[in-house]
Amino acid sequence: MRRTRSPEPPRPADPARPAHRLRRLLARPRPKLVSLRTTFAVSFAAVTAAVTVLVGVLSYSAAARLVRVDQESVFDEVVQDLRDEVRDHRMAAEDFSSSAPGHDIVRPARTDVQVLGPDGSVVDRGSPGLPVVPADRTIATAAQAGRIVVHKDVDVGSDVYRVATVSLGGGRGAVQVAQEFSDTEDLLRALQQRTLILMIAVVTAAGLFGWWLARRITHRLVILTTAAEDVARTRRLGVQVPVTGHDEVGRLGRAFDRMLGRLAQSEEDQRRLVQDAGHELRTPLTSLRTNISLLRRIDELPPDTRDELVADLSQEARELTDLVNELVDLAAGQSDTEPPRKLDLADLAEEVAGLARRRTGRPVLVRASGDTTLYGRPAMLQRAVSNLVENATKFDRGGGAPVEIAVTGPSRPGVVRVEVLDRGPGIAESDLTRVFDRFYRAADARSLPGSGLGLSIVREVALAHEGAPFAHRRAGGGSVIGFTVGGGL
Repeated sequence: MRRTRSPEPPRPADPARPAHRLRRLLARPRPKLVSLRTTFAVSFAAVTAAVTVLVGVLSYSAAARLVRVDQESVFDEVVQDLRDEVRDHRMAAEDFSSSAPGHDIVRPARTDVQVLGPDGSVVDRGSPGLPVVPADRTIATAAQAGRIVVHKDVDVGSDVYRVATVSLGGGRGAVQVAQEFSDTEDLLRALQQRTLILMIAVVTAAGLFGWWLARRITHRLVILTTAAEDVARTRRLGVQVPVTGHDEVGRLGRAFDRMLGRLAQSEEDQRRLVQDAGHELRTPLTSLRTNISLLRRIDELPPDTRDELVADLSQEARELTDLVNELVDLAAGQSDTEPPRKLDLADLAEEVAGLARRRTGRPVLVRASGDTTLYGRPAMLQRAVSNLVENATKFDRGGGAPVEIAVTGPSRPGVVRVEVLDRGPGIAESDLTRVFDRFYRAADARSLPGSGLGLSIVREVALAHEGAPFAHRRAGGGSVIGFTVGGGL
């Protein structure tokens, strides 16, 4: 009978294994960071060194080749002239003696001449004396004038010569002509040393200049890095970035400074929004809590009180829902999800006016002039115009005059202006500068429904479209509240 093994229960996880793995990862050697300053300086020095070495090697090679070729051509010309001379004239060894008349003519300049007799012996020793080998003696006994044998790299003392032996013909001897090459090589070695010293000096200067230039360039980057690290460590966004200049690093510094400023402002706005929202939510929540506690005794209440309680609960629930929705819209901003596109702000105002007519039964007129097309976010702009119309109808409930929406084309290039005009009680002068603040409500409007966020959303929409909100009293009574799109007031 086959036995079946029961599956083993899973082993409990060892809590020490993740910690051990973490310690092992932390124990790994971290790669050493190479600063941008060092990288830039080394790269600059390396490129300079490569160019300097290449130019130095090519220059030295060209100069050495020219010098050697020139010296060899001079020596070849001297030997060829000597051969032509002994071929054209019957000359003896005595004619090349250093003591013979006219020896300065038959002896070439800047050369060493040594004369060999018919038997190959030295008749007139050169200065210094040149070595004589069997091949030279053979040339000395040759019958034909102008025969030649050439010896390269002949060591004479501590110098190196090139020697050519030319026969005089008829067994009369030969003439040895030598030219020193060691002085040329000494000159080339001196040139090589000077070139090497110059290359080392240039590379050293390039390295120092590269280090200075890298330090000058990266100094502001170091400041930016330090500021970024301070922000990451302390989470304080109000850090001043002291970066100057109009190059790419300066632009980066100013952009980083503006980014920190906007992040700090956004953090402050979020903090104020949370504080204001908490403050505003306390009142409806307290009222709801009170009314809910009364629901426990609803059977004891008269029918009129019951209906009033239910109506209050419904109204407070609606207001609380509207407040939460407006808070969500204000916090989200809507600008991150909705892409801008080309639209006609006058057509958008017509849509808002039609919706307001159906909701309130009030006449809402739209006046448009000029070119009202622009690039914007339709949902945000529609919400802003709708908030302005709702604000106008709320404060002018009993009025018979129509609410007007005026959309004006560009008073300046790219600027479109939206105004909503009403004939309500108007706005007090002391409230004109605060009507767009979050949760702000004028004294005469606190009894009316609303959250105090409608005009604040209008301001956020205007700022998101590079515009600005505005409000002022209307001649003849009422208010004019609106915003611009694309360029401020």
